[in-house]
Amino acid sequence: MEFLLLSTLNGVSYGLLLFMLSAGLTLIFSMMGVLNFAHASFYMLGAYLGYTVSGLVGFWWALLVAPLLVGAFGAGFERWALRRVHAFGHVPELLITFGLSYILTEVVQLVWGRTALEFNPPDILRGPAFTLVHHGVEGLSLVWGAAPAALCSATEAGVRVVCSPFPATRGFMMLVALGMLLALWLLLTRTRIGLVIQASLTHPHMAEALGHNVPRVFMLVFGAGSALAGLAGVIGGSTFVTEPAMAATVGSVIFVVVVVGGLGSLAGAFLASLLIGVIQTFAVAIDYSLLNLLQDLGVKLSSAWQSNSVLSLTLAQVAPILPYLFLVLILIFRPRGLLGTREG
Repeated sequence: MEFLLLSTLNGVSYGLLLFMLSAGLTLIFSMMGVLNFAHASFYMLGAYLGYTVSGLVGFWWALLVAPLLVGAFGAGFERWALRRVHAFGHVPELLITFGLSYILTEVVQLVWGRTALEFNPPDILRGPAFTLVHHGVEGLSLVWGAAPAALCSATEAGVRVVCSPFPATRGFMMLVALGMLLALWLLLTRTRIGLVIQASLTHPHMAEALGHNVPRVFMLVFGAGSALAGLAGVIGGSTFVTEPAMAATVGSVIFVVVVVGGLGSLAGAFLASLLIGVIQTFAVAIDYSLLNLLQDLGVKLSSAWQSNSVLSLTLAQVAPILPYLFLVLILIFRPRGLLGTREG
């Protein structure tokens, strides 16, 4: 039970980080039809800017300032670079964002170096949000914060007590991601700004005829999507690791999330993020192979089959390819994605 709860929570927290990243990418694509290859680089840039600002004025200010800086950079990039190639089709758009991702990686390495940085969260987030205490007799219980050391080291009458803390940084990440989902939904469906954005998407010429500056709307949406990636970078960088390779680590996965969820579907991105996060986390945690399954079923295998490297592969070893396998299956059986209404 303890393993199931912790693995589920870890999977959901990882999935919500993916949603924080994919939300901005989904917003940009739903408005402009542009798959921004530099989106993961904005995530990395947010982490590094958050590290610098945090060292100057503290983490909480970094949580506000770094996303604004990344958003301003993204808006400027759309205004003076991406907009100029928009008329030439999707391929030039993809190429220019692809080039930007390499430029940002090199700039980050020049400014901050190639080694990982120690981006520490504030003191309030450094401990566990809660601790699961598994008592051999009394069963499973929950203690908010850190459990007393005496409780976790108790061995009454040979009864073992196991304490499993859940980091506060992951809990904070989950709260921010859920708040982001609620804020985006309210913005797009309950405000005049959301109506203008949706009108600019579906009827841009009519929106311009009504006096709305559609190119400016596109610029602000691109900047907002970049800012969301920057926010994810500050939280992800302080929770996991801040290094130049962090963009490449999640870059391909967020595109899987966007395609699996359905291009342009915010709800689809949320669902796909949770599915991929939970599936991959459980796969990493379960050290089980096809060979183990056959042996448990009572199938007798020769020594040659028992030493077969394919049968010996565990779920943990194939976990990195599971999102891409999921992507292939979705493209075969449901090309529009789980909740998508738009192809390509």
